[in-house]
Amino acid sequence: MAAGALLWDEDGRFLIVKPTYKPTWEIPGGVVEAGESPREACEREILEELGLIRPLRRLLCVDYVRESATKVEGVMFIFDGGMLSAADLANMHLPPTELSHYLLVDGKTAVHYLNERLTQRVRHALHAAANNHVCYLEDQQPVFTGRHDD
Repeated sequence: MAAGALLWDEDGRFLIVKPTYKPTWEIPGGVVEAGESPREACEREILEELGLIRPLRRLLCVDYVRESATKVEGVMFIFDGGMLSAADLANMHLPPTELSHYLLVDGKTAVHYLNERLTQRVRHALHAAANNHVCYLEDQQPVFTGRHDD
């Protein structure tokens, strides 16, 4: 199980980070540890990866991933991490052994950096954020969506 967050700038772009140990970029977040909720894991990872304390605003997307020859079964969560201020960006510090760079990207640009599964998950999360929805996916395919106020 893993959890990540979309953290926005004032221009509507979101933050992605470059791990030192893999070729593709990620959104801030990581693996949920034993006894930890997905929300707690995401907030912990944002603190560890960016040095920021970020209470998450809402759930955007849940993706159930079936086991296959190339992936293990899992559940992936994407939360809305809220707006990054200029001060947040100036005070961010990446752990150099884990992350080498960060970028602010829009949905169209993200496809050039994220792996295909994360690109699809983020695309649905962006749609959910824009429409005040939450979405449930199975293997990156939408099963249903609902409004946050339903």
